[in-house]
Amino acid sequence: MGNGTEDRNEGRWDETKGRVKEAVGDLTDDEQMEAEGRKDQAKGDAKQALGNVKDAVERGKESVKKAVDDD
Repeated sequence: MGNGTEDRNEGRWDETKGRVKEAVGDLTDDEQMEAEGRKDQAKGDAKQALGNVKDAVERGKESVKKAVDDD
């Protein structure tokens, strides 16, 4: 699994790709492409959320380690 930054970057790419697909699908009346675009955007949102969680966990681990080391 990538780190939080990698996941957020991948998520932003998926969102962008999804917005383009959705727009093209809308312009061409291609409902399947629109649906794929929405799916890609949702996947991007999930990857960004995962990246945020990974970073929060890492910060928590660092805080615990610092607290233990300070004792």
